[in-house]
Amino acid sequence: MPPFLSGYDRGLAVERCVVVDFKGSHFEREIVLWGVRWYVAYPISYRQLEEMMEERGVEVDHSSLNRWVLNYAPLLDQALRARKRRVGGCWRMDETCVRIRGQWKHLYRAVDKAGNTVDFLLTAKRDHKAAVRFLRKAIGQHGVPARITIDKSAANATAIASYNLDQDGEIELRQVKYLNNVVEQDHRAIKRQVRPMMGFKSFWSAAATLAGIELMHMIRKGQLKAAGRLCPAQQFYSLAS
Repeated sequence: MPPFLSGYDRGLAVERCVVVDFKGSHFEREIVLWGVRWYVAYPISYRQLEEMMEERGVEVDHSSLNRWVLNYAPLLDQALRARKRRVGGCWRMDETCVRIRGQWKHLYRAVDKAGNTVDFLLTAKRDHKAAVRFLRKAIGQHGVPARITIDKSAANATAIASYNLDQDGEIELRQVKYLNNVVEQDHRAIKRQVRPMMGFKSFWSAAATLAGIELMHMIRKGQLKAAGRLCPAQQFYSLAS
């Protein structure tokens, strides 16, 4: 890979190499994508999805549907990142909670002031290290923002300050709770999807499933480049082409 590429461009170069491979699947590619999209697009359980597929002539066990989501959602998420529209330079950063094996874990998320998703990261803890990891991940994808608005979280404030210090950055920090309503409202779309799932069985399965949910959420917000007049479902399927 050329050494002169920026961190952002190197990330895109890697992501463009992602191939969604359906070899080994006992079902046609269209059926697999159909099942994955329904699960990440609508608040349903795997058993409900199994019934819906059966009604349409496809007999597939709910455990197979689970494997489809865990295998393909992260790959489709990477495919979208290579074709994702650039976001604005003013971010709103916050975190929400997700239940995994009966314990609350933390989903860091950021949107720009227009509500477009910047990035997300599931972490075991809500602390300075987790906030720094998320910040570096988001910056690696979109570059350094001019301003980040947060609530009164000391961990997030410390993470931004330490990034500025380590990277000689000039990210402006604002701690104004009402300005963070944009990202707090955006959490609702994700939590509405997660609620019927009754918690996740493992951290890995949670991360993979949330990648699919966030992916579909971004598509609905029009964040896929060259979407043209394709509806959200068609945009989702185009990621595997």
